Amino acid sequence: MRSNVKHQETIDYFLKIVWQTVANRYNQLVTEFGITQSIGYLLINIDEQEGTTVSQAAALLGLKSTSLSRMLNQLEKTGLIYRESNKGDKRSVKIYLTELGKEKRHLARVVVKQFNNYLNDHIKEADKQYLVDMLKKINQLTINYKPEQPL
Repeated sequence: MRSNVKHQETIDYFLKIVWQTVANRYNQLVTEFGITQSIGYLLINIDEQEGTTVSQAAALLGLKSTSLSRMLNQLEKTGLIYRESNKGDKRSVKIYLTELGKEKRHLARVVVKQFNNYLNDHIKEADKQYLVDMLKKINQLTINYKPEQPL
């Protein structure tokens, strides 16, 4: 990075700020349903028939399985999920939605759909495609990045 670049001008700064703004807005929208953005995201991504392993759920949220444990305990206490040993691998645990969890997932999906419809109504298709392409490129560049010299 050029030494004269202010942190407010870096790509990663804008990525972080935009994501924080989106996550905070989602949290404001789903609070009335008694969930958070990250809980809603988890509920949306639990496979309704097959369940989802704890390690898959952790990967979805960008967490380690041990870090997810507290959230899962809370979700189980509030009756949104239940856990069962994976029939194929007894060392693995799968997460399933309860009826209440399915209701909360539906509400979270409605919020996501409405918010994305709002964004789509205000961003031209060509701009959206360009943004998606750039984000994919930034992601790939980030994966491939190797410092030129040791830090």
